[in-house]
Amino acid sequence: MDPCRFVRITVSGLALKMPATLTPSRSGIHPSATPPCYCEIRLRGLPTQMATVPLVSPDTPPPDPGALAAGFHFEEADLRRLASRGWLRSSGSAWLRISVFTGRRSGTCGGPGTGKLVGHTWVEMELEGVGERPRVFKSGWLKIGKGGKAAAEGKEEDEEELSQLHLVVRAEPDPRFVFQFGGEPECSPVVFQIQGNIRQPVFSCKFSSDRNSRSRSLRSDPGGSRIWSIRSFGSERERPGKERKGWMIVIHDLSGSPVAAASMVTPFVASPGSDRVSRLNPGAWLILRPNGYAGEGWKPWGRLEAWRERGSSEALGYRFELNSGTVVAESSISTKKGGRFLIDTTTGRGDRSVHSPVSSPRYNGETASSYKGFVMVSTVEGEGKCSKPHVQIGLKHVKCIADAAVFVALSAAVDLSMDACRLFSHKLRKELRNGQHESSF
Repeated sequence: MDPCRFVRITVSGLALKMPATLTPSRSGIHPSATPPCYCEIRLRGLPTQMATVPLVSPDTPPPDPGALAAGFHFEEADLRRLASRGWLRSSGSAWLRISVFTGRRSGTCGGPGTGKLVGHTWVEMELEGVGERPRVFKSGWLKIGKGGKAAAEGKEEDEEELSQLHLVVRAEPDPRFVFQFGGEPECSPVVFQIQGNIRQPVFSCKFSSDRNSRSRSLRSDPGGSRIWSIRSFGSERERPGKERKGWMIVIHDLSGSPVAAASMVTPFVASPGSDRVSRLNPGAWLILRPNGYAGEGWKPWGRLEAWRERGSSEALGYRFELNSGTVVAESSISTKKGGRFLIDTTTGRGDRSVHSPVSSPRYNGETASSYKGFVMVSTVEGEGKCSKPHVQIGLKHVKCIADAAVFVALSAAVDLSMDACRLFSHKLRKELRNGQHESSF
């Protein structure tokens, strides 16, 4: 398998020095406010990202450049499209804008802050060739103020009234494997690897909603698992009320051998007196890898919990935990508009990804080796829409085809959870209704 070329732009090492006349204690903001400063990081055509900016004294040394604040990801074709729309300068450069504020950030994820503007600064990025080699666009202090762009370009301003922002802006190649389901997961589709305009079949899926068939096919590791065993969630117990249970999707390679699976081990049950799966009683999937050679059973790699969020906008809530016990993703996806399931341990953009190393699925947490960075992202359509998940997996997390398959199985489980958490007053499509999954006792 050959990966696709992606580019990753990161902003790290943030710190702010302010003149005495502009420090929070002099500007009506108590110095104990947490966080004291924040910034909005913008790259035209992409969502604004927000990050906390530590306020430091004038004699403080530069901060750790590895402390990431924001990250933007591009396929090389995306950069060409940006250029064709006039969003890049004729030289092939783009401007990254950073706006710094004192005060508190908004409590709404991605919402506007409520602080007082300190100023702006810009970083010019020459993007030509960044897909081939790493590049540092800026590493050091920049003057900011109401005329921040002039300061960035070296024009004269009142030095005593200017704050300084430390940052490191770099770009590096971030190759990924790209896959797409040829149909909805419950229709047992083929999964294609995407390379530019080339679509090559690499996996096939087999979906089953027959819990008896699922039970026969699930034979756990005789040695068990450090965290879970296949039977640990009591998937066969009967519960009162409406429930959906017994779903399973198995991923096969081109030879027909099973290389990964997702099994619904805790039924998705409507809360008493309602038609929804609540966060207090979520449904759960195990994401599985073969235990040795094909036919020798399965062993758990991770666990996905899902439920339906209450609020002004309906959403699918989820939490994904590796078999090693590390929670690597916890967020929600709009049930109307859909969204993305993301595991990225560098920044929690949009979701509450946990900033910690992720054990390689190849070793199932049995080794000390771990890694950081972008892991995977998959698309999820809203309710009632045809969903053919598009999956991206970081190159460094795939050592063999089975490593890719386990992420494909996880993306299928997330997509199927959108159906499993649908209100019980809505009937599911026939592929999902075989057996007793809408039953009431």
